Amino acid sequence: MKVISELKETNSFVRKLRADGKKVGFVPTMGALHQGHISLIEASKNENDYTICSIYVNPTQFNNKEDFETYPNLFAQDKAKLEEAGCDVIFTPSHESMYPNGVDNLLSFDFGSLTSVLEGKYRPGHFSGVGIVVSKLLNIVMPDVAYFGQKDLQQFMVIRKLVSDLSIMTEVKSCPTLREPDGLAMSSRNLRLNEEERNIAPLLYRVLKEAKTALIEGNDVGNVQKKAFDSIAANALFTPEYIEVVDFNSFSLIKNGKINNSVAICLSAHLGKARLIDNVIVEV
Repeated sequence: MKVISELKETNSFVRKLRADGKKVGFVPTMGALHQGHISLIEASKNENDYTICSIYVNPTQFNNKEDFETYPNLFAQDKAKLEEAGCDVIFTPSHESMYPNGVDNLLSFDFGSLTSVLEGKYRPGHFSGVGIVVSKLLNIVMPDVAYFGQKDLQQFMVIRKLVSDLSIMTEVKSCPTLREPDGLAMSSRNLRLNEEERNIAPLLYRVLKEAKTALIEGNDVGNVQKKAFDSIAANALFTPEYIEVVDFNSFSLIKNGKINNSVAICLSAHLGKARLIDNVIVEV
């Protein structure tokens, strides 16, 4: 397994692969890898000749400086996991190479109504930072296919729009959220939970499943949403931020009535030092 940190070296390596007729899959990450990330690597390996994984903690998508500075650096462990999974290349650029002129006065992306709700509402500027770094990574790596997890559903929708609007020649795929045996969505942020917090964290998925069942049974969206929010807020350790039902295609909020097309139930809640997000898809 190769480890490359230079942008031009990575680009040249991929260009040679493409010239040799090889299909390249790409999994962008910020490290602190878990089995959810590895499932993306496995999906890429099943569909491509070469798989590249980037490990880069992108400063432009953090609203909280402390959150950025305390993001876990577990490169030795990450490398071992990727090697065991059969990843071919790790791309580990530096901040200096990704942002040679610093991160002030960068261009910004406006994804319109897609980012006016949920994460976009509570993390202003976050998706512009995501758009910048994903654009850079896709331009450097030039993959045939890039893989993302469903847990960050809104992020995937943003990236799909980015790739479409800018005519980037990469197919983007969303892969199912992997969960712990108790239902908690796998996330690097779970490392921030203490034992007590970890034990109650699966409440989020239970609430989502109950809400999904209620919507399928024809209950009013507003009532389902309120009950779900109140169920989380009833636990003193949780501070729920939002729970919303969105149209799966447009990502517009649905506030009342029965659902008549596919939707996603998305939530965010603070638990101790961790801010957790999750979602489920309801197909009708």
